[in-house]
Amino acid sequence: MSKVLSVRNLRKVYPGKVPFVAVEGISFDLAPSEILGLLGSNGAGKTTTIQMLLSTLKPTSGEIVYFGKDFFSNRSEVLKKVAFASTYVSLPWMLTVEQNLEVFARLYGLNKQEKKERIDPLLERFGILSKKKSTVSNLSAGQITRLMLVKAFMVRPKVALLDEPTASLDPDIAKDVVQFVLEQRKEHGTSILYTSHNMAEVAEVCDRVLFMQSGKIVADDDPERLARSVSSCKIQLLVGDGLKRTIAIAEKFHLPFQVDHRTIEIQVDESKIASLLHALAEAGVHYTNVNIVQPTLEDYFLHMIEMGKKGRGGE
Repeated sequence: MSKVLSVRNLRKVYPGKVPFVAVEGISFDLAPSEILGLLGSNGAGKTTTIQMLLSTLKPTSGEIVYFGKDFFSNRSEVLKKVAFASTYVSLPWMLTVEQNLEVFARLYGLNKQEKKERIDPLLERFGILSKKKSTVSNLSAGQITRLMLVKAFMVRPKVALLDEPTASLDPDIAKDVVQFVLEQRKEHGTSILYTSHNMAEVAEVCDRVLFMQSGKIVADDDPERLARSVSSCKIQLLVGDGLKRTIAIAEKFHLPFQVDHRTIEIQVDESKIASLLHALAEAGVHYTNVNIVQPTLEDYFLHMIEMGKKGRGGE
């Protein structure tokens, strides 16, 4: 089997006097052991897509196939192999951590030995084993997020849908979650659909990225190539003499810039770097510590958001 998930022409339209198209005919595949990023601004259609992939929301039209089987004809069978975790979804607050996990273990058909071998090690890995007898209402937001990850991965899913899995976590714990996700792929061959607003995290963890805009997939490539598609670089200069002249040149060329004491950062198209440096030399600007910063996935994200705004008339 070459794909664990295939989506074809998936569409969701909310009826009304003016129907709202939340997802407009998207198609994509998820390969075995692949970590696929799903990016886009708020309202782009990411959450709606995930809800349809979980069948908590019915598509208007289109096809979802897991493991070679039609999802809607084989829902119960498929969902035994699919798990979900989100920062924005909690668990029953009056149940303890242990009780919540017991419920989900039964739903997924885990036997007594599997529960023993998986649950406590995962709770310990995420630093919440001591909270096992606590009710969810007594957990912090970060602890609930980690509990959701334990709930998702204790069943050893073939596919995991992770919606902002590190959004409420401290940086050190978020880093550990990223490492954990990579381990799950390596050790168990888990395929993962991953959404996040942390572009550095996405670049580290994802093999490929889909970018959604206004319900459509407008880009599909690996993070590095998407970043390189943004031709604009940033030149950082520590100016010893001629800061005002440098600013004047940046303004003359209509280049965005930021100044911090004697350091100036100028955004410039990669093809025009030589011309800019030549203009600075002609103006007698003396600088040191030249640093050319290549575009990142975050630059691509911001570029796409800006392009989307322009496409909607600057809303």
